[in-house]
Amino acid sequence: MPRYARRLQQIGSSILVSLPSEWVKSNNLKKGSIVPVDVNRDNTLSIFPSESEVEHTKETLIQYSPASMETLVNQVYGAYLLGYDTIRVRASGGASITYEDSERFKRAMRKLVGLEIVEEDRKNITSQFLLDPNTLDAERILRRLNSIVAGMFKDTVEAIRSKENTVRRSIDARDDEVDRQYFLLVRLIRSAMMDQKLAAKLNLSNIDILDYRIAANLLESAGDYIVDLVSMKDFSHIDFVDRFVQAGKLVEEMQEKAVAAFANKNRSDSLVVLGTYARFNEAMNQIKEMSAADGVKGPESTIAMLTLAYSMDRIAKCWVDVADLVKPVHLVEPFRNG
Repeated sequence: MPRYARRLQQIGSSILVSLPSEWVKSNNLKKGSIVPVDVNRDNTLSIFPSESEVEHTKETLIQYSPASMETLVNQVYGAYLLGYDTIRVRASGGASITYEDSERFKRAMRKLVGLEIVEEDRKNITSQFLLDPNTLDAERILRRLNSIVAGMFKDTVEAIRSKENTVRRSIDARDDEVDRQYFLLVRLIRSAMMDQKLAAKLNLSNIDILDYRIAANLLESAGDYIVDLVSMKDFSHIDFVDRFVQAGKLVEEMQEKAVAAFANKNRSDSLVVLGTYARFNEAMNQIKEMSAADGVKGPESTIAMLTLAYSMDRIAKCWVDVADLVKPVHLVEPFRNG
């Protein structure tokens, strides 16, 4: 991408800067054209080759077929994630949308934050995204997503401590909210990727957009791993419960530090996460050694402990990966001649 340097000029009381002629020509601008100028959070300027602030609504049409409702729902999800503002589902010919399929469509939409049905009849369902992307905040959505996942894991650790897995339904319900926030964040990130003006308003650079996409996926994956963990029928066969609970507390510390490090671009905090993971790994190895020394207590106990250790390690590695997204700082002074 070419870069230009311009000297500021003063005419009367105004300070002016000239625009690159190639850029002016390629965007069909001329004397009197209006170009919006945004002041970004980092005090830089973004200039856009648009003569008006009118936003164009993105629309898509999806053909309804009773035989492929699963495909239709996936198409709606895809359209939402790609940033379409209006999504129309239409039955062609003499067909009509059945009541059962209409209800299934509405249930699927509940996972899509901001998408509401604005028109409906027997042949059409029109939904519209009613939130203004300019008012959304990627960091705030990520922290909300993180808070839900943290609560899910904390309750799971408590269930391990009490050896009573009574939280499964609650965890499943909260994982649905994790999906909702994840879809919203991915939609915002993709929209920013395709719209540099929106990216500038959100103060997201290209590398920020990529990092948020990866971080969102890691948090959503952690939520899925927690669901897998509580899918164990019960925790009554687990030995060395106190050890597992202590390891769980280390995972909680890792999550808190990793997300804070990512949001604040704090490399030192990300290094703490790596150190905490080493302690977690040591705790897991101690449990395995104690289990081997204690002798096998039966296949149910062995399977339960291995499953729990594996699940907790998958969750812990998510926070290591989030911490790894933080840009490294230069700790060494650059070489200078003389």
